[in-house]
Amino acid sequence: MARPTILAVDDDPQVVRAIVRDLRSRYGEEHRIVRATSGAEALEVLTELLLRGRGVALVVSDQRMPGMTGIEMMARVREASPDTRLLLLTAYADTDVAIRAINDIGLDYYMVKPWEPPETQLYPVVDDLLEAWRHDHPDDEAVVRVVGHQWSDRGHEVRTFLARNHIPYRWLDVERDEEAGRLVALAGADTSDLPLVLVPEGETLRSPTSTAVAEALGLRTRAGQPLYDLCIVGSGPAGLAAAVYAASEGLRTVVVERDAPGGQAGQSAAIENYLGFPKGVSGADLTHRAVAQASRFGAETVLAQEVVALEHRGPVHAVRFAGGGEVESRAVLVATGVAYRRLEADGLEALGSRGVYYGASASEAAQTAGQVVFVVGAANSAGQAVLNFAKVASRVVMVVRAGRLEDSMSEYLVERIRAAENVEVRFRSEVAAAHGTDHLERLTLVDRDTGERCDQDTNWLFVFIGALPRTDWLGDEVTRDEKGFVVTGPDLQHPDRPDRWPLPRAPYALETSVPGVFAAGDVRLDSMKRVASAVGEGAMSVHLVHRYLATV
Repeated sequence: MARPTILAVDDDPQVVRAIVRDLRSRYGEEHRIVRATSGAEALEVLTELLLRGRGVALVVSDQRMPGMTGIEMMARVREASPDTRLLLLTAYADTDVAIRAINDIGLDYYMVKPWEPPETQLYPVVDDLLEAWRHDHPDDEAVVRVVGHQWSDRGHEVRTFLARNHIPYRWLDVERDEEAGRLVALAGADTSDLPLVLVPEGETLRSPTSTAVAEALGLRTRAGQPLYDLCIVGSGPAGLAAAVYAASEGLRTVVVERDAPGGQAGQSAAIENYLGFPKGVSGADLTHRAVAQASRFGAETVLAQEVVALEHRGPVHAVRFAGGGEVESRAVLVATGVAYRRLEADGLEALGSRGVYYGASASEAAQTAGQVVFVVGAANSAGQAVLNFAKVASRVVMVVRAGRLEDSMSEYLVERIRAAENVEVRFRSEVAAAHGTDHLERLTLVDRDTGERCDQDTNWLFVFIGALPRTDWLGDEVTRDEKGFVVTGPDLQHPDRPDRWPLPRAPYALETSVPGVFAAGDVRLDSMKRVASAVGEGAMSVHLVHRYLATV
């Protein structure tokens, strides 16, 4: 694959030479470093590169240039090459302009000049921007190919697993792509073998489980040590934060995840109120950074393993897997979060994952291009999904039981939904039934006030209604409320829960009714249900784990 280009733009010859020098020093082997001395020249260079099919990964530009400012030029770059990353170099006096550009043109980052030393000021920013671009433009020879039918439950499961684990893949539909038919014939496969998963190195997988896909790709599906200091079950924000802090502080740490890191937050197209990301950050990006950080400190991650039981063996706890196998550790953190409640309507269960989905990752929007999408729910997760689908779908219909959005959704999302021309909000409405043969073809909506019913054609329904924890695997020893949320800390000593704490000392703040077993994030009773609070609880839990381990 041809080397992608980094374009540096500044009208001051001395400055542009300096930025080119620093960029070439670190990135010159894998990227073409090209300079321009005006916005107009930069756009000419960009046009020529795009016509030649050359990827432009990054544009680094000064703001104050005669004739055309950096932001004006970058707005044109965004139109011509939407996936090119944009880095603005600006004086301190122009930071307000740069912040507005984050919202107006999707500026990726701005940096106040000078950028010396580049090792600490420039390179970490550029590293992140280039990594994000590479994730969107993988080398075709290294891409996993998935061949199957669009309306296949197993096919959807495989694609979701790959996407949420940041594994580039190419989808080939047997009904639309000639190459898909050719590959099926070459593999001697029939419909029962679909989806086929073709990995760059290894045998062709036929209708594989997530565990089989993970193993074929070299992902860890088994623990590497016989005993850990801390086993974290679940890798959402709370679990990943705990992994980072535990591993960085010397605890032998393993994270067990059934699906993919990130939890519900990992599926968000944009988390815009998380501290330190003025442009917002996608759940996938935040998750990817956290996973890399935990791995750098030595935390292990075991993927594609569903935990089915927790056993207590004296000072050791054992987390058992559905397919056999287990992990033993001195302490356990339950960070499994919550799952969206199932929507009760005639015909939904029969359709499975063939047009009816619970939650949605940011990458799923592309498959709905030009079509009509229905979204059920009115919380922030639903709002983010609606705005993400609205970028590509012809129309997005939001089905809301209540009479207004403000009661359950942040104001900034409400305003954007109101401003979106292709978004329709149906208040006081519910989905009464779903219809279709091998996939969703039509929905029946009902007005909650009048009882009037109407049918709507669609192939896509995404559900974001409430959420409940999956904690049956914890057993009776771990106290939970009637909905399954885990009771921790002082709440264990409530008069309604006598004799649930076995030790003379009081339970630690995040400790469950079993000493040494902790809970953090959305799975915990009365948690805030926010990414920032989950991260805080995950970090706090490690402090409490240290205190516990010092006593056993």
